[in-house]
Amino acid sequence: MSDSEDLQAIFAREDAARMLDAQRRMQDGVASRAQLTAGGLSRVDIERAVRRNELRRVHPRVYIDHTGPLTWEQRAWAAVLYADPAVLCRESLEAPRGRDDGRPIHVAIDHSRKVMPQPGIVIHRMRGLKLKAYGGTPPRLRVEDNALAMANEAKSEIDAIARVAEAASRPYVTAKTLRAALERAHSLRRRKLIQALVDDLEDGTHSVLEHGYLTKVERAHGLPEGRRQAPRRGSTGTQFRDVEYEAYALVVELDGALGHDTWRDQARDAGRSLDDLAELGAVTARLRFHQVFDTPCQTADRVGRILIRNGWSGPVQTCSDNCHLNK
Repeated sequence: MSDSEDLQAIFAREDAARMLDAQRRMQDGVASRAQLTAGGLSRVDIERAVRRNELRRVHPRVYIDHTGPLTWEQRAWAAVLYADPAVLCRESLEAPRGRDDGRPIHVAIDHSRKVMPQPGIVIHRMRGLKLKAYGGTPPRLRVEDNALAMANEAKSEIDAIARVAEAASRPYVTAKTLRAALERAHSLRRRKLIQALVDDLEDGTHSVLEHGYLTKVERAHGLPEGRRQAPRRGSTGTQFRDVEYEAYALVVELDGALGHDTWRDQARDAGRSLDDLAELGAVTARLRFHQVFDTPCQTADRVGRILIRNGWSGPVQTCSDNCHLNK
């Protein structure tokens, strides 16, 4: 080898070492064996560094450059590099607020792959993953795709709605980006529900909540049939009431707005307000998703109490053997 060729080889090794150092810094001190060898370290070098406590093995073929406790970001990088190519997903999409609670890191890999599980890592296999990943530090699933994946696994309709609502609260998430994620999600439970939620978000309507109130609260519990979108002239012009029980002086307004960070807190407040209305016999009740999809029986009971107070003969009927009214 000539002198010039020797010099070029040295420069190549130095460039690789600089790239490795920059990569490790970007990855909070975590690196895979492939990255270390690409940076010029041999397998013998790596094992020597481990013996000297210059490197510590976190997972098979994944190392960190110190021996102290790992931060959440370092655990996330180690999980992604172990399952590489992989992205953060589910509740691991973002770092926890406050102290790391040590919960497992969730990562997604393509459905065609299999990765051996490791302590502290939960592996999810997803179809078409390469279409859903974006560059991050560490790389992670798009917010919209992650929301739909969690909605797909939700145990109840209200939990599925919550996942969509939480995603919609982000300023960069729109009906258009959610619709694109829906097109990528070829297998999705409650697709019609989620599609309708996206339609509502785009159109500014509350059709999902309105239909839920009709079927889960009013009809299921034998409440009198309310008048939908009843027009009323007021000082500001014609207004439309979501549901009006004119004979019993009760109006039900349905607030199906998505995209507010505290929508569940608002729902709990609405539940307390509904209790107050049931005691006072007031004329307007405001309901949100929580009252309709999570506690429809309790909501029917409260609305029924208002109606009975205002002249309805009742009674509120049970919707099933498991109805809350049976308890």
